[in-house]
Amino acid sequence: MNKDYIYLDHAAATPMDPLVIEAMLPYFSEKFFNPSSPYAPAIFTKREYQDAKARLARCLGVMADELIMTAGATESVNLAFNAANGVSLISAIEHDSVINSAKARSEVKLIPPMKNGRIDPNTVKKMLTPDVGFVSIALVNHELGYIQPIEEIAEIVKAERLRRQENNEPLPLIFHTDASQAAALIDVKIKRLGVDLLTLSAAKVYGPKQVGLLWVRPGVTLKANIFGGGQELGLRSGTENVAGVVGFATALELAQKRRSAEVKRLRKLRENLVKDLRQTFPEMLISSDMKKSLVSFLNISFSGIDAERLVFLLESRGVLVATGSACAANSGTRSHVLASVGLSESEIDGSLRLTLGKLNNDENIKRAGEFIIEAVQAEMKRARR
Repeated sequence: MNKDYIYLDHAAATPMDPLVIEAMLPYFSEKFFNPSSPYAPAIFTKREYQDAKARLARCLGVMADELIMTAGATESVNLAFNAANGVSLISAIEHDSVINSAKARSEVKLIPPMKNGRIDPNTVKKMLTPDVGFVSIALVNHELGYIQPIEEIAEIVKAERLRRQENNEPLPLIFHTDASQAAALIDVKIKRLGVDLLTLSAAKVYGPKQVGLLWVRPGVTLKANIFGGGQELGLRSGTENVAGVVGFATALELAQKRRSAEVKRLRKLRENLVKDLRQTFPEMLISSDMKKSLVSFLNISFSGIDAERLVFLLESRGVLVATGSACAANSGTRSHVLASVGLSESEIDGSLRLTLGKLNNDENIKRAGEFIIEAVQAEMKRARR
């Protein structure tokens, strides 16, 4: 990648940390063995794989045998929905992997968000009818960055579960959260969140792509998606990705160690960027809640401007941004997230998702702001012709 690029799409992908690469390298060469093989070198490799899972588990405050390793968050989400019975209750602003997994397995009810992207626990409580068997709400929304009140919702789910038990209602109730966007910058300890299933992705915490996990509360029954040799408790067969899981463990440990300092750094960078943009565009719409969204997220909109043109124009100036999630951009569809929080079609079409991270600093954020201002002014001038 050209080092002159200014990367503002960390929610789509993060570069692997050099320490993560270093930790992974031996498993591509001298420690290449299949962990299921019976001889000593393979057994040592399996022990190191199990140790990496134990390290991941410590980061989450759980037991290693409660983790199912997957090929990324999408597979983890799909596996989680194998526990779904009855109606699935999900937020209307979920990632496509959640929405499509829910639709593929059951009837779906969509929880409408508030204008700032918050899922109101009281709305969840009203919609948690006796026919709902599965609830899924992301810890952090992938476009707006809003940090959802998962703990409050978990208490509501627990109360409804207890009510069903007391009334001998047989339908189980399970609560899943996709925490993929959250793990680099906020605490994802399972005990605090109170959920039954949790999805994580290594690719969002400066680890390798196509590596993820699903934490499963003891007592939750899942059905396998992939059949074979019985790895991962029979739920995810296939030769273990030792290098990937070692890299994931290293990345998550580093994220926890650096979290406090990185949150402060990114908050300041975002504040500076907003200040610079606001000076030129006081009418600019900010859809991300600046107090309750992840500090790396900034969703802005310039009504009447074609954001897709802005993306290409900014790339020509060396600034890489997105109009929404990478999945939505790839399908060429208008953001269902922004539509759900009440933006007009003109506002949605003029929206940019800027997500900050390790590749940003004071200097390149300042330059990015200048380039965005130039690009938007050029498009406004073109639109008036």
